[in-house]
Amino acid sequence: MSSYQKELEKYRDIDEDEILRTLSPEELEQLDCELQEMDPENMLLPAGLRQRDQTKKSPTGPLDRDALLQYLEQQALEVKERDDLVPFTGEKKGKPYIQPKREIPAQEQITLEPELEEALANATDAEMCDIAAILGMYTLMSNKQYYDAICSGEICNTEGISSVVQPDKYKPVPDEPPNPTNIEEILKSVRNNDKELEEVNLNNIQDIPIPMLTELCEAMKTNTYVRSFSLVATRSGDPIANAVADMLRENRSLQSLNIESNFISSTGLMAVLKAVRENATLTELRVDNQRQWPGDAVEMEMATVLEQCPSIVRFGYHFTQQGPRARAAQAMTRNNELRRQQKKR
Repeated sequence: MSSYQKELEKYRDIDEDEILRTLSPEELEQLDCELQEMDPENMLLPAGLRQRDQTKKSPTGPLDRDALLQYLEQQALEVKERDDLVPFTGEKKGKPYIQPKREIPAQEQITLEPELEEALANATDAEMCDIAAILGMYTLMSNKQYYDAICSGEICNTEGISSVVQPDKYKPVPDEPPNPTNIEEILKSVRNNDKELEEVNLNNIQDIPIPMLTELCEAMKTNTYVRSFSLVATRSGDPIANAVADMLRENRSLQSLNIESNFISSTGLMAVLKAVRENATLTELRVDNQRQWPGDAVEMEMATVLEQCPSIVRFGYHFTQQGPRARAAQAMTRNNELRRQQKKR
């Protein structure tokens, strides 16, 4: 047995309860403070868990947080700032740094022909820029300067190499003008089956009432002249999708339908796809960029519709799954080949 174990043997038969009974209240309080688990180095803990409570005074009243903050701010404002040991006068001391000139070693010196030396000495910045581009030093100029110098047979750069830090200036592209379509006139023409109206374009008109769009889809059921129907970015939802589906089941003249960039869910898209199966004249369908991803079941339904509807030769949707994407690509190739053979006949 080691000496340390022998030292511990004498504490084996000690009666702890008897020792605690003999302690005074002051000694018990001191023992309680020593047994508290504290972590003084953990700054994330509150102060009561980082150090023992050593206050003996009773609280004078309830805590007033706003009054305490005002008192601390007032104390901070009243504390006088410490004077600088060395006041700042703005005086510059020492000598400015001058970079020493580096002498080029003899083995690194390049000797050119006298005519070439004279030509380079008298060359302008624009000519030096074109020479650098011809030699492939594209890091000394911007991309526009480099390709202008390579593709043009003449010196077209007038700024020189110093313009590399300046961004290229491009002409601003104006915003697309708002859609001038008058919805009431379009609705009236569709109802009257106007033969001069072949395209209904309501793209980017976001304040169309839902009842008016529903009436337009209802009027499209019996229209025989409209070939293209587009509702891109009109904030259309599932009610409009259901109205479009009902229209596709009865309309036999529409060839192009575009409902991209709307709020149609998977339920609305599924209704449109089921209606497409009953329509034999539709050749183009675009349903991409809805507010939420339609899901795997809708993508599989899209591939099935393209396989079962040989009339569709253009389909606008970005598939996220490899299986439906491959099936849709094969179906579109087959549909376009069938259309090409029909045109030959």
